Amino acid sequence: MKLIHLSDLHLGKRISDYSMIEDQEYILKEIIKIVDTEKPDGIILAGDIYDKPVPSAEAVELFDSFLVRLAKRKLAVFIISGNHDSPERIAFGGRIMKDSRIFLSPVYEGKTEPIELMDGYGPVRFYLLPFIKPVHVRRYHPEDEITSYTDAIRTAIKDMEIDPGVRNVLVTHQFVTGASRSDSEEISVGGSENVDASVFEPFDYVALGHLHAPQNCGSERIRYCGTPLKYSFSEVNDHKSVTIVELGKKESIRIRTVPLKPRRDWADLRGTYEELTLRSFYESTTYRDDYVRITLTDEEDIMDAIGKLRMIYHNLINLNYDNTRTRMSREIEKAEEIEHKTPLELFGDFYALQNNQKMSEEQEQYMTDLIEKMTEGER
Repeated sequence: MKLIHLSDLHLGKRISDYSMIEDQEYILKEIIKIVDTEKPDGIILAGDIYDKPVPSAEAVELFDSFLVRLAKRKLAVFIISGNHDSPERIAFGGRIMKDSRIFLSPVYEGKTEPIELMDGYGPVRFYLLPFIKPVHVRRYHPEDEITSYTDAIRTAIKDMEIDPGVRNVLVTHQFVTGASRSDSEEISVGGSENVDASVFEPFDYVALGHLHAPQNCGSERIRYCGTPLKYSFSEVNDHKSVTIVELGKKESIRIRTVPLKPRRDWADLRGTYEELTLRSFYESTTYRDDYVRITLTDEEDIMDAIGKLRMIYHNLINLNYDNTRTRMSREIEKAEEIEHKTPLELFGDFYALQNNQKMSEEQEQYMTDLIEKMTEGER
């Protein structure tokens, strides 16, 4: 059985003042071309379909168009909600759409029923587990001790009553311990959302969403396919692709990738104002329409530099200076440090500054629980 594994479309995403809807429409058309070439039995969309819980009308229309194209090809489509999605909105219409072989993850209510497809080797059972937090699972399993994301996923999998004699595929959206993040992904409270990969032992393939760089987690059968597009400058050197999964008989699997070329790329440029404006005459076709971050090394600020540079680099996202003054004040380094800290770490820094001591373990646990409750209603 051949599957195409996708995730993290983030439809409707905006970068600074720029909408990426045209880029997303373009890359979805490229994915359809791959579908027509590969002729898979199924498509997996492992969460973060939209960039916001309440997506824009143009994002919904784009996804609707994509689903219609897939439905016309008479293949199975498996979709779950991610941490950026509203699970209720993703689940809407699921009972009707399954007649078109489009299977949407329901809102988690303690049970995950399999969807079964057949091939020459027998059944393949797909389990659609949307992004969940420990609080979601505790609601249906008050008798179990669920204090971590690993506990929550382990309990959810236990309820699936998996038959080890057949091939089983899990589609889920979590952060698995040991995987590497990109800047465009959300950082959770204190790193507490980590899920130990050992909980996925019963599955022949685990199609993960959430992280933006394609990568395996200890085994090729536990895999993030990554985003189809770059969404931050930490992804400048990433090579985006779709993951092709071919399931043979039990315990036989082949994984490969098909590269994706975007409508616009991302570029990180550095130099003096003069160098970067002169460069435009020689490299204008390379960077003119890319998403660009520029670091100027001039010792003096350039008057209206961002406005002038945008006449050359049309999608200039960010402008920094790296010179004697900024290095002394560590402006650039501090911005990067803050960007990578969790809410708990930021509060811990503030607490230490105010009290000349670190929080105790009890205080850290209290703040972890408090921040978790505060963010509970955001997803």
